[in-house]
Amino acid sequence: MISLGDVEAAARRLDGVAHRTPVVTSRTLDSRVGARVYMKAENLQRAGAFKFRGAYNKIASLDEDDRARGVAAYSSGNHAQAVALAASLLDTTAVILMPEDAPPAKLEATRGYGAEVVTYDRWTEDREALGTALAQERGLTLVPPYDDPFVMAGQGTAALELLRDVPDLDVLVAPVSGGGLIAGCGTAAKALRPQLSVYGVEPEAGDDTRRSLEEGRRVAIDVPRTIADGLQVTAPGKLTFEVNRRLLEGVVTVGDHELVAAMAFVFDRCKLVVEPSGAAGVAALLAGKLEVDGRRVGVILSGGNVGLARFRELTAASA
Repeated sequence: MISLGDVEAAARRLDGVAHRTPVVTSRTLDSRVGARVYMKAENLQRAGAFKFRGAYNKIASLDEDDRARGVAAYSSGNHAQAVALAASLLDTTAVILMPEDAPPAKLEATRGYGAEVVTYDRWTEDREALGTALAQERGLTLVPPYDDPFVMAGQGTAALELLRDVPDLDVLVAPVSGGGLIAGCGTAAKALRPQLSVYGVEPEAGDDTRRSLEEGRRVAIDVPRTIADGLQVTAPGKLTFEVNRRLLEGVVTVGDHELVAAMAFVFDRCKLVVEPSGAAGVAALLAGKLEVDGRRVGVILSGGNVGLARFRELTAASA
């Protein structure tokens, strides 16, 4: 579906636009998990998450007429902000479908970047159907959150950068929602280092990709009830699943309490703020869900879009 060349082309489009986020280490984390861990801090990316990479790559690839008409997207928050910011940078407009109960910080940021926000009920309405209809009605180009080759390739630039900084990784770990991040990163990582193992992490309540890989087909679940709002999808993407079923060694799951513990750890030890979804990889390592003893492990901290009140609420019990 995509190749290393697609990821490299995305990197050229993003050069000078996206942040080249730092790789952070922690000797305490290394000691806890018995491995050398390298965290790619995408919480410091523009719009606060890796999603900016894919959104910008997709919109930048449109021809002038399509870009002039504007774009649409559906998202719980991070992709919404990314599309809104990318659209403003590329002199076009964006209409974003977001759930009514999306975190207030994400709603405010999306509007702040200049997008029009249309809300829906995530528990009773189909966001993909609504988003597609909205784009068609207004003559806009839909920018999917993950199921698109340009979006996947853009997300893969995070791994491209990580492997340039740490070329001898043995394992790559990333959160899994619809699968775009890990599909793009897995494509780049396996091309550059074929012996590297790629693992995804999902919430226990939202293990649609884990189930799908086990059954060899896309499995749909109910909207998962988890604090990881960025990982609340009901099925892996059609395109992403075809990539991930070839590249992933497996998917592990973490509970909400493990996500909170990881958020607190990263804040205390690395002085970084990550949202629940962004902490998934570290949560899996701290909880011993992956065998990484003595190995060099890259982890994508996928986002940091959590408001102060919500961060305090979630981490209060672990303080």
